[in-house]
Amino acid sequence: MASLRRAALLGALALISVVSTSMGAVATAAPARTMSPLCQVAGLLPSGSSAGLGYQCAEAGELLDLTIGEVRATQPSLGYDEVYYKLGRYTLGKDEINKKFDDWCEANGQEEAASALPDARLDNPSSFTCTVPVGQETPDTIAPMKTVVIGPGGVPYLTDGHHTLTSFYESADGGPNLHLRLRVVANLSDLTTADFWARMKAEKWVWNYDVDGNEVPVEQLPSGVGLAKFQNDEYRSLTYFARDIGFTPGSIPFQEFYWGAWVRDSGAVDISGWDSTNLASYLSTVESVSRAQVAAPKDAVIDSGRTAAELGALGAWNDGKAASKGEFGKLSAPYSDDKPGKLAYALQYKMGLPR
Repeated sequence: MASLRRAALLGALALISVVSTSMGAVATAAPARTMSPLCQVAGLLPSGSSAGLGYQCAEAGELLDLTIGEVRATQPSLGYDEVYYKLGRYTLGKDEINKKFDDWCEANGQEEAASALPDARLDNPSSFTCTVPVGQETPDTIAPMKTVVIGPGGVPYLTDGHHTLTSFYESADGGPNLHLRLRVVANLSDLTTADFWARMKAEKWVWNYDVDGNEVPVEQLPSGVGLAKFQNDEYRSLTYFARDIGFTPGSIPFQEFYWGAWVRDSGAVDISGWDSTNLASYLSTVESVSRAQVAAPKDAVIDSGRTAAELGALGAWNDGKAASKGEFGKLSAPYSDDKPGKLAYALQYKMGLPR
């Protein structure tokens, strides 16, 4: 039986190869399939039933359980300070339930943490619980999940969540073998490598530019997550901390990268005096950036054809609240407060890094 099944798979692979070759560039214009033709021809079930075939049988919309060490990156850099904030919150946090369990539950489609034992660990799912059990997910709990596109060979390419997965990767109780569910956006595993990347670029599911704005060949994108695999994009860090102050984060992949490129290239804001190790200087620079975001005309093209309106620019700075209130007020809280701000956690964590 096993030999017959292997023969069927090999035959299916050969058939798909012939079809793909004959279609050529036409494949890039085809709509995303919910399941690879290989799985349809071979009569396979969705992911988990196709040993040796990667995730070629994963369907669009599926919540795919995998280890974070399996994903490939679709961007060459991170805003390190966002990761430092998360790691600071995880290791120096003042939360009743450690924030990392909230982040894991949210990323897994289970809303937030409900409880955690004193010695709870990410790599021990029985040591904490989430508010929404597996199987009872809703559109609202699924919406914040991180996403992948299945590429040639059944390889999952991360299109959103590089910072979150890197934070889990760098955690003492995380690492590459940590399990997490990711939502499948599309299965493009039947495309050739060239057609796959053409489709990824057309859909804006890849950000292949370095910290200076130079194009990075897709072959040189990181093989996975983890700080050591990425460049540090300081502009991306700035725009992360401007969330809900200058713009609202939405569903557009790489949203902060578009804004970061605008800060770097447009001259709309002067950040020459920015000291990324000083809270007051960092806050002042985030304020300048976020006020410039709000001031930009809503139909102004920010980067890559995306307008300020598309990228969530707010109509009023800090959503119309005073500097001591709202998101900017929260961001301003020092580490000595009961509820430190994101910047305070990032800077406190950075202080402990080797120099």
